[in-house]
Amino acid sequence: MEPIETLLTNGTVLTVDGQDTIIENGAVAISGDTICDIGPASRFSGHAVNTRIDARGGIIMPGLINTHTHAAMTCFRGLADDLDLMTWLNHYIFPAEARLNADKVHAGTLLACAEMILSGTTCFSDMYLFEDAVAEAAKSAGVRAVVGEVLYDFPSPNYGAIENGFAYTEDLISKWRDDALITVAVEPHSTYLCAPDLLEGAAAISEANHVPLIIHVAETESESERIQSEHGKSPVAYLAATGVLSARAVACHCVVLSDADIVLLKENNVKVSHNPESNMKLASGISPVPRLLDADVCVGLGTDGCTSNNDMDMFAEMDTAAKIHKVSCLDPTVMDARTVVRMATIEAARVLGLDRKTGSLEIGKKADLIVIDTQKPHLTPMYNIYSHLVYAADGSDVAAAMINGRLVMKDRQLVSLDVEKVMADVNQIAEALRNS
Repeated sequence: MEPIETLLTNGTVLTVDGQDTIIENGAVAISGDTICDIGPASRFSGHAVNTRIDARGGIIMPGLINTHTHAAMTCFRGLADDLDLMTWLNHYIFPAEARLNADKVHAGTLLACAEMILSGTTCFSDMYLFEDAVAEAAKSAGVRAVVGEVLYDFPSPNYGAIENGFAYTEDLISKWRDDALITVAVEPHSTYLCAPDLLEGAAAISEANHVPLIIHVAETESESERIQSEHGKSPVAYLAATGVLSARAVACHCVVLSDADIVLLKENNVKVSHNPESNMKLASGISPVPRLLDADVCVGLGTDGCTSNNDMDMFAEMDTAAKIHKVSCLDPTVMDARTVVRMATIEAARVLGLDRKTGSLEIGKKADLIVIDTQKPHLTPMYNIYSHLVYAADGSDVAAAMINGRLVMKDRQLVSLDVEKVMADVNQIAEALRNS
């Protein structure tokens, strides 16, 4: 009998599979980068094991998946708060981003990876500048990532004119096509910063290369009014007319949606990234997620960047997502805890087109998982595992994390990153920004 390479045992296994299987006193066996068996711990009692990870009675579950962020914006955390979206973008964020280079983006992304690992996120989707540096940082940190260079009408600090942006995106796709951790997406910024020919060009690259297309959509009333005024359509209808909507498309935010918009999203099998804390902080509004779910639109959770949210804790995002819709709908039954956990795991994986690889604990999937330490006062007692994860747990309760079969955190200590150096590097960037 071949020995098991790694066995996580002595925990409640929350699989988030199609049957919502939960295994009390369960175990997950890993060979290389892949889950090779799951079951009661007793099944593995006589089996040789190379490395054993004791969950100490906690929860063994899929790593959380952040469907939308701007990782390197950790460099600007707290730089511009309490502002509306357009003031925030035009007067603070775009000027700060003009000073970025690949090295700064790499440093900021490493800090984001440290924060995400420590709070249980094993995969993130990024839209930003110098995305090759984002990919390199995620790869070195051992974090699964979907990356895409932001495309917009004005010259980029990275590539300059949009023609170069298209070429940069194609080069990214070619370079990272067969990587175990990195997936490349085509990422036009939004309807209001992308002309029709840019959107059409982005859609063509996405279709030709069979990669996701990720875009901000209908984030604010002012955006929707502007697109209606300029094009005679809602942002969603405008994207449908320019050929952007498809099963590869991920629409981020989707705050201002009509019933007709939701029908278009469903008809085109578009996926949605819901970012409730960012939408709250910028006072953009509340996405009609219960209506999207009722229409069978696939929705995953995201944090957005650290300047419009300030942290990347997906446990906090789950808590907010559950509560904001209850109070908005005046219905305590909407967005139940099980639904929200799935939105941060398997549904998030579907949003990014990664559900065959990750998002649930199943034999044959990649070993992307976390261990939650439940031996804490705020997690005692536990009647319902989903309820605990959404309403009681937070990122600091994550004791261990594994991505693609590699242990990246053990006993709350990062294994894949020198966190002190990472923080010092970003503090140096921040000091230079303060003095400029």
